[in-house]
Amino acid sequence: MVSEQAPFVQSETVDIEPVLILDTSAQIVRVNQAGAVTAARYAPVATITGAASPASRTVSIVNRGQSGAGSTVVATLAFTAGVNAAAFDEKDFTLSAVANATTVAAGDVLEVRSAPVGGTGLVDPGGTVTIEIGRG
Repeated sequence: MVSEQAPFVQSETVDIEPVLILDTSAQIVRVNQAGAVTAARYAPVATITGAASPASRTVSIVNRGQSGAGSTVVATLAFTAGVNAAAFDEKDFTLSAVANATTVAAGDVLEVRSAPVGGTGLVDPGGTVTIEIGRG
């Protein structure tokens, strides 16, 4: 029998569709149990070569809360100059250092958003984002 206080990791995956240079995409996932985001990774289906702004892209995880109106940035992965991702090779997000930004409640909605930075952006080939939420 497992205690309700036992360490637990909920792993959620979100598929991101390919996104054109200046387009933004957003997918959502609902959190099943309270805890904290402990890791997030993105595995693109093709290589992404980061570039200096204004030709870069950032993939973010934003906690929209239970009402969908929240704006807390949980984690980001900025494809800037020197930050690249090989096809099907997971790249770690940087978790927020802001106090309690990674804390989630059961029922919270997490938005995974891929957005261009600057006036020329960068193509996102699409892929899979994995979010780990730990408890305990």
